[in-house]
Amino acid sequence: MTRRVVQTFAEWRTAARDLVARSIAPEYVEWASEPEDGDLFSGFGSQAGAAALKATPPPGTELRLPRQLMDMIEDAACFNALDRWSFLYKVIWRWHLGERDVVSPADADGARLYAMVKAVHREQHDMHAYVRFRERKEEDGAPRFVAWFEPTHDVLPQVARHFARRMGPITWMIATPAQAILWDGEKLIEAPSLLRTAADIEDAGEALWLTYYRSIFNPARVNADLLRSHIPSRFWKNLPEGAIVPAMVTAANNGERRTGQTGTVGQRGGATSIPIAPERAQPQREVPTSLDQCRRCALWENATQAVAGVGPAQARIMLVGEQPGDQEDLQGLPFVGPAGAVLQQAMQEAGVDRDSIYLTNAVKHFKWEPRGKRRLHKTPAQREVAACHLWLEEELKRVQPQVVVALGSTALKSLLQDGSATMTSMMNDGHPAPVQHDGRWVVTVYHPSYVLRAPDEAARRQAYGVIVEGLRQALGLLN
Repeated sequence: MTRRVVQTFAEWRTAARDLVARSIAPEYVEWASEPEDGDLFSGFGSQAGAAALKATPPPGTELRLPRQLMDMIEDAACFNALDRWSFLYKVIWRWHLGERDVVSPADADGARLYAMVKAVHREQHDMHAYVRFRERKEEDGAPRFVAWFEPTHDVLPQVARHFARRMGPITWMIATPAQAILWDGEKLIEAPSLLRTAADIEDAGEALWLTYYRSIFNPARVNADLLRSHIPSRFWKNLPEGAIVPAMVTAANNGERRTGQTGTVGQRGGATSIPIAPERAQPQREVPTSLDQCRRCALWENATQAVAGVGPAQARIMLVGEQPGDQEDLQGLPFVGPAGAVLQQAMQEAGVDRDSIYLTNAVKHFKWEPRGKRRLHKTPAQREVAACHLWLEEELKRVQPQVVVALGSTALKSLLQDGSATMTSMMNDGHPAPVQHDGRWVVTVYHPSYVLRAPDEAARRQAYGVIVEGLRQALGLLN
């Protein structure tokens, strides 16, 4: 049994690379952490102080991890769990052995990894929102602003870098129960925390803020349930206004609510319903400005990422598939899985240069259902295709292709904006029949995945032949 003592992600990364290089399996490694001692303001504002946060990268080893997985592991390392170091070592060990499903949400370890990353990102967001700096007098080299926060996970170093960018040369300190980080205007410094609660910080300007907060409080519109849902209760105790909000809510419930109402409220007899169309009752929502922000349907919730199209900025031919598959979802690129290999072979046979065409999908997120440890493709519903048409339309306007090849019926319905369109209607005796639509040619062929799942060899050959023929037609239509 090998025992390793680590306290930071950089130390764990160095130890993990050494262990992998020595082929030591996770079950033969015991991970442990030990706290460090130090003084709160020792070295603040001097070169002789505590070390800066950014560690020197360890030397390279035989272990090779993709950047996306490394970023996920670094985020998951902030998750507050007793077995986090052993679990993360298990993840990279499995990857090192070739088990790529360890990064799939359908895998038990992959699902836990994604859950840890999501929880850490949420904690970072909450810390950005609910950290409250209190101003104090600068004396003896101490920071000008001090804040207290009680994070669930170890996200203080990441959040500190955020505030260092935001606050410029102003000195500050954020203290937590475990540690503190100081900013001297040039670098971040770690130190042990001597604070225990937010009450340990005095701020002369806080009384002015509370006076202002009381003046804008409207008892007639108070909604305690909504207030608690917007700000989790664990943050209230460290917010300046948290000490006065309960009393103001109680006063509103005990009669002050009436001070914000007119004298005629309550004197009106009965209530009348106003008929309104359901679609007009919906609130106005902003259109997402980027594909990563898209929440127009629910597919984003279970997908790793949105998969945008790739290709030249002004391609003469565009190929539109149905949706990303398992490999496309993990890698963030269209047609890189088994169906992509079939398409690549068909393009070579048809004389189409893959680098000269634009590849995309009608739906940008992977829709799947679990089957053991695998994620199996599930056909998108029409409402999901319609929700994603915004992004396909944007690609068509930007790329301006002369010919669009629809790979399957889902792509065809999205291109024509016709839910009743079928591949049979776009074929002539089993051969692709190009049609004009919105000033460009549309050629319909089978999706390459159909070639892989066709019932017999004859059907596979026929489907593959249609794809090759359609691609040749696309080249011919350019002339």
